[in-house]
Amino acid sequence: MFRPKIPTMPTPAGLGTPPVVEPTAIISSAGTPPVAPTPPTPVRPTVQLTPGTALALVGGGTAVVLVLGAVLVSLFLAVAITGASVAVCAVVLRSLLASDTKRR
Repeated sequence: MFRPKIPTMPTPAGLGTPPVVEPTAIISSAGTPPVAPTPPTPVRPTVQLTPGTALALVGGGTAVVLVLGAVLVSLFLAVAITGASVAVCAVVLRSLLASDTKRR
């Protein structure tokens, strides 16, 4: 049941005779007129913006810009405050280490 079934070849690969390929005749149909191209039909319906929809889009876009601006400003402030506090800590540590070496 779990043994693979190996296909058997009726003739070895190198001993068979190649099949004969016979050419086929090409028949051109010159009697039918060419079909005139038709303009493609739109697949999706066109979107029509009413004044209310345009106002809602502008309001939504403004809200998104304001929210993202507030988030970015708060992140920049957090980075600035962190940098300032690290600088103050560095100055205090430097003064403590300098005063320790002066006492000796």
